[in-house]
Amino acid sequence: MYLIVSYTSYVSKRSGSLGWSVGLCVSVDIKHQSSSMDLQLQDKVAVVTGGSKGIGLGIVRSLIAEGVKVVNVNRSDAEGRALEAEYAALGKDCLFVQGDLTDTDACRYAVEQTLERFGRIDILVNNAGVNDGAGLDAGPAAFVASLQKNLIHYYAMAHYALDALKQSKGCIINIGSKVCETGQGGTSGYAASKGGINGLTREWAVELAPYGVRVNCVLPAETWTPLYEKCLAAMPDPVAARTEIERLIPLGQRFTTIEELADMAVFLASPRSSHTTGQIMFVDGGYTHFDRKCTMPSDVASFGAAAN
Repeated sequence: MYLIVSYTSYVSKRSGSLGWSVGLCVSVDIKHQSSSMDLQLQDKVAVVTGGSKGIGLGIVRSLIAEGVKVVNVNRSDAEGRALEAEYAALGKDCLFVQGDLTDTDACRYAVEQTLERFGRIDILVNNAGVNDGAGLDAGPAAFVASLQKNLIHYYAMAHYALDALKQSKGCIINIGSKVCETGQGGTSGYAASKGGINGLTREWAVELAPYGVRVNCVLPAETWTPLYEKCLAAMPDPVAARTEIERLIPLGQRFTTIEELADMAVFLASPRSSHTTGQIMFVDGGYTHFDRKCTMPSDVASFGAAAN
């Protein structure tokens, strides 16, 4: 909404008088104007790990919608090639680089291919990972393997992209998980990795601030992805299981969507978020931190209010 203010001056002779009067008319017109927020991302270059499906795919699509040239680093060749072809047909860049990110040479190669194709890196989105269930009973070898799948490549990608990010004064977006805050049980490797990601987000934000490079982390909780749907489908009553989980999510009693997570990641990657760094952002409808009473029936939800 904006105002148009018009000023009109006048001079007139007063009736029955030898004098003159001087005045000023002011008119105000209220107008409504709708406009979108330009995220200023046109022709930026982003590297996204694990961008062929789930949350990563959502981030890729949101970035491309903002005019970003994307490099998708993924292990699955078929999915990556299909996504690349889809956007090539639209005249948009979604370069696929195949690689197993547990091999740090694949991380280095992905950065090299990006620079060879586009000459710069403005955004690094560390997203790839898997909740592999490497618990205490799995043993040290399984624990280390879990760190390789979920944490080591975050460091490797940032290391190899470092000079390019300094040159562009770019940013890093790490995708974490609420598991590092709440625990889950039976997934020590994944929980340790996600806790490490939080720590690295703050550490890198401090280290890279003098170079104008921002680092932030986005944490999902209960997000409706194809993998989540597949897991629930294996339960005796998938509909009842979904309803039970949704009751625990305070805001709207529903799962977070992939698009909602992607939008937060893309906003943090944009110049519109130019003074935000070292932040760990929960996009979870209040799931991680709200008092569980707020998801209970009204008589239980109000318990304790009189004492506050």
